[in-house]
Amino acid sequence: MSDFKVSSPDFCEGGWMPKRNTARGEDLSPCLRLEGISGKASSIAVTMDDASHPIFPNYNHWVIWNIPVQPEIPPAVAHEKIVEDLGNAVQGMAYGRHRYKGPKPPLKALHTYVFTVYVLDCLLQLPPDSKKAQLLAHMQGHILQQAALSGKYQNGHS
Repeated sequence: MSDFKVSSPDFCEGGWMPKRNTARGEDLSPCLRLEGISGKASSIAVTMDDASHPIFPNYNHWVIWNIPVQPEIPPAVAHEKIVEDLGNAVQGMAYGRHRYKGPKPPLKALHTYVFTVYVLDCLLQLPPDSKKAQLLAHMQGHILQQAALSGKYQNGHS
């Protein structure tokens, strides 16, 4: 896998996520910038997980696939199964049902959230009710590149 990188103008790697990107704020997905996408790419998929969840490790908050190949995934992805404004990308079932659901850790708890971006050599034929496990299974053998961006959130910190 080549030098594929994901970043965000909203927060730096390991930095504080803005309140607007959390369920305690506007609950808007952040902008994700992608660098070094393979010329063989056909689509992009993204997952966002709570890496600090004490009971359910890597608790899935967001799953979206069939995003067109582009250098930036815009902020505030619409809350719908099929996102027409994003090339008919599909949002599956996670904590955010068919949508991004931002961080909302218990009061005073500090949690880390990980956005993983997958560059794929195909479009995926998955129904919108699919979950992260089904997405990961269908991506097997089709992942050209993969990169992650983590951010942290604690209630009261903005």
